[in-house]
Amino acid sequence: MPDATRRPLARHGRLPRRRGWTTLASIVASALAVVLVSGTSVAAIAGAQLASAPSTVKLSTDDQSTAQTADITAIKGGANILLIGSDTRVGQFDSADDVEGARNDVTMLIHISQDHQQLTAISFPRDLMVPIPACTNPETGTTYPAATSAQFNTALGNGGVSCVVDTVENLTGLSIPYAGLITFDGVIEMSNALGGVDVCVAEPINDTYTGLHLTAGSHNLEGSDALAFLRTRHGVGDGSDLARISSQQVFLSALLRKVTSDGTLSNPITLYKLAGAALSNMTLSDGLAQARTLVGLAGALRGMSTANMLFVQYPVADDPADSARVIVDQDAAHTLNVALQNDQKTSLTDSSTGRASEESGTASGTATTAPSTGTSTGSSGSSSGTSTGAATSTATASSTPLPSSITGQSASEETCSVGNN
Repeated sequence: MPDATRRPLARHGRLPRRRGWTTLASIVASALAVVLVSGTSVAAIAGAQLASAPSTVKLSTDDQSTAQTADITAIKGGANILLIGSDTRVGQFDSADDVEGARNDVTMLIHISQDHQQLTAISFPRDLMVPIPACTNPETGTTYPAATSAQFNTALGNGGVSCVVDTVENLTGLSIPYAGLITFDGVIEMSNALGGVDVCVAEPINDTYTGLHLTAGSHNLEGSDALAFLRTRHGVGDGSDLARISSQQVFLSALLRKVTSDGTLSNPITLYKLAGAALSNMTLSDGLAQARTLVGLAGALRGMSTANMLFVQYPVADDPADSARVIVDQDAAHTLNVALQNDQKTSLTDSSTGRASEESGTASGTATTAPSTGTSTGSSGSSSGTSTGAATSTATASSTPLPSSITGQSASEETCSVGNN
């Protein structure tokens, strides 16, 4: 448990950064990882899985038209997919009270370059204050008026997947014709299909809210333990949602490296289980819920190096009106948005690790492999990890360096979660 005498930190207060690589959160990209690297498995089961899917969701008319008429592998300017991780807020223990209904607590925009040479995954903090357009809830028929400033993770409850897509389109200036919604059950099943994911812990994690207790070292996490790790906020970093994002990326990067390893890719049974776990736990937009789209996506990116898969956090600053919220860092966001709009190859040469992660070479206690002691009894996440090692540059002569204030990492970077012990 944190020292009671320690001066409390603002949930989103900016922490000192050092040169290095940042981790960025995203539970939902686990599903994308399967689609990207297991084209054979997707081709084998996509038809059956999609045929038995309970439902699909419709996006705006323009987005639907693009998805229906364009080949995802040849969209001018690259393809954009929005992945949303959702769960009810009831019992998550990370807010003052329980909230009914689903929230888009994890939202990641995936941009795949037109030449299929780079994937950029942008994570949006759930506590980001943004304009949200007028949306109608597809289940209740209730119409919510447009808001000039509202908490980002309320968009899903307002108008479903389409409302989240419209919100991100307004924020980034991009067209997003594909989207998918995944529950936490999908993450559990995928971690089980892999036989667990090995994650590095730099400082012990002790979270009484989720029941997660991990010593410093390497831990093989699957099932409820994997879910507790992904949801912990109080146990990592400074206890903020931004720290949880950082710690989640430690897991996601490890999962990507394992999924793309020769042993996994050469095992058709494992691939079948992985793709099945992903697709059976996702609600897809009409355009994405087609076997040809998923197979085309997998084929376009099969063989892409994890060094060319970049994860970044959408740039934010402290909200002067509320220390528990963040607002858009306009200058850095403009640079990122323009790079995505122009389908520019980008690099993270001067970025730092996130609030709850650090490079594995600088992590204390990571030389010793410890058995997993994690247990899951609830939900939630946090911390202030920094990197002291020099970052491995992904810059090339033709790449556009992103501002140093944008934290991120390539999927090839090995990082460790820093507990708030």
